[in-house]
Amino acid sequence: MPTAAANRHPHCWPGSAPVAPASLPTPVLTALITAQVQLLRSLQATITQLETTIKKCLARHPRAVLLAQLPGVGTINLAQLLAEVGPILDRVESAEQAAAECGAAPVTKASGKAHGVYFRWAANTRARKAVTAFAHNSRMQSPWAAALYANARARGNRNPHATRIVARAWLRVIWACWHNATPYDPDNHPATQRLKAS
Repeated sequence: MPTAAANRHPHCWPGSAPVAPASLPTPVLTALITAQVQLLRSLQATITQLETTIKKCLARHPRAVLLAQLPGVGTINLAQLLAEVGPILDRVESAEQAAAECGAAPVTKASGKAHGVYFRWAANTRARKAVTAFAHNSRMQSPWAAALYANARARGNRNPHATRIVARAWLRVIWACWHNATPYDPDNHPATQRLKAS
C-alpha cells in the first residue's frame, strides 16, 4: 500500500524509479541527446586542439624551461604563468613588487595608532588567478608549500588567504629563477632542503 508521501507524489512509488509526469516521445528524446553528445564531442575536440597548440607554443617559449619543473604546474598553468606573470616579472624591480602586482601581497594601511592589513583589490586579476592556481596545485606535491599553507591555516587564515601566502612565497622563487635564468630545481631550493633535513 502506498505511503502518505507516495500519495502526495503519485509518480514516485516506493521501491521504483521516479517517473516524469510528462514524457517526451522517443524520437524527440533521441534527437535531444544526440545533439548534446555532438556538442560535447565538438567541445572536447576543440579543447584538445587548443591544448596541442599551447604545448607547441610552450616548446618554443625561451623561458618555459625555467618554470617547467615547478611542483604541480601543468601545461595550461605554465602557459598562464608565462603569459600573465612573465611580463610583470620583466617589468618590476623586485619579487615583492611582483607579488603586489599579482595580488598575492596584501595592502597595509597605517594612520596614527591604527594599523590594518587588507586584501589587495588593485591587481592584475589574470596574474592573480594564474599564480594562486599554481600555489594551490603546488601544495599537493611540495612539502614546503604544504607546510606554508598548513601554518597559515593554523594561524586562522581562510583558504583564499592561505593560498595567496603560498603564492607570494613562490613568487620569490619564481623571481630568482626568472632573473638568474636558472630552471627551478627542488634540490637547489634552500627552504625545501631545510624542511627535508628537519
